[in-house]
Amino acid sequence: MISTLEKEITFRFLKARKKDGFLNVISIFSFIGISLGVAVLIIVMSVMNGFRTELIDKIVGFNAHAVVKPYDKQLVFLDKDFAKGVLSNDGEAVIFHKNGTKGVLLKGYLEKDFKDLKISNNDSFFGSKNLNENTISIGRDLSNILGFDIGDEVSITSPSGVQTLVGSLPKQKLFLITSIFESGLSEYDENIAYINLKTLEDFFDKNKNDRFTEYYFKDPKNIENHKQKLIKLYPDAFVYTWADMNSSLFSALKVERNVMFIILSLIIIVAAFNIISGLTILVKNKTRDIAILKSIGVLNKSIIKIFFLVGVSIGTSATIFGIFLGVTFSIYVENIRQFLSSTFNVSLFPEEIYFLSKMPSEININSIVIITICSILITIVVSIFPALKAANMDPIKSLKYE
Repeated sequence: MISTLEKEITFRFLKARKKDGFLNVISIFSFIGISLGVAVLIIVMSVMNGFRTELIDKIVGFNAHAVVKPYDKQLVFLDKDFAKGVLSNDGEAVIFHKNGTKGVLLKGYLEKDFKDLKISNNDSFFGSKNLNENTISIGRDLSNILGFDIGDEVSITSPSGVQTLVGSLPKQKLFLITSIFESGLSEYDENIAYINLKTLEDFFDKNKNDRFTEYYFKDPKNIENHKQKLIKLYPDAFVYTWADMNSSLFSALKVERNVMFIILSLIIIVAAFNIISGLTILVKNKTRDIAILKSIGVLNKSIIKIFFLVGVSIGTSATIFGIFLGVTFSIYVENIRQFLSSTFNVSLFPEEIYFLSKMPSEININSIVIITICSILITIVVSIFPALKAANMDPIKSLKYE
């Protein structure tokens, strides 16, 4: 417990006095350093959390949550309560146009299934949802690269050959562009196109046994549990999820997030060491006061508490202010980005590089709690040594030269 005397003396030592000018400067810098360290950590973690969430939403919104592919025999289609399944198939081909050629991955769906896909039901989908025979839906970036528009005809060549009198020739077919989609990820918009499933099977000489099932989960974040359920349902098939397809990307994001946390934590540690300097100077300046307190019977443990509380008070108040600063900045980070971009005429967070139209931010309570605990623990550790030094001071030697 902290006594009233200890509280009063702690508050007195925290009050700024003119003769303690240099000490006050150190205390201010300690406060500012810890506050900025905590704020920067919260801002960076929030932006990285937001970026990861936005990226997952775009990838999950475009890809199936899980895919079940047969090894050698046709799958038995199963529509489960935890997921909706659609039949699909794909194949690589080359698009020819007067502006050039482009390799693409053609994905085939039945017309009724294509109408239910998330990609064909967002605000960035233009054209008809009817995926009839010899019609095609292409990505926005692909249409820009080759100059396509809705209503144009494109020639697509399949690697599967057609036997003629002069030998085997690649199969070629004309498709009518009836719609243009936009996923938000240029890698997909540039390299993916949709056609009718039966047309795709004829174009690539595939049969129904080659079809695979794409599953869309009601809870896509609970990916591992659903994957295990599918593995039990399809023991003789290959099952993989969107997390498996993008494992390297999200592993890199996780490593980067952890490294940034460690590096930015050094800001708090450096600022906290100023507390040691400030408390050491405070102990030196308060030598006479400490000696008098000991002379009147104040115990060593009370002296330790007093100086320990001084350091912890500075660190805790700085942490609280840093949390307020960081959370506020994280909430309005996009407004601040727009203001800086317009004021200094510079492009911050360009869309063509990061695939996002605005700077994302997601405040995570667990991250804030961890940052707060780390900051206060660092403050506690650095406050111990000066407090012990003050308690070990000899009152007779201290008063001898006063």
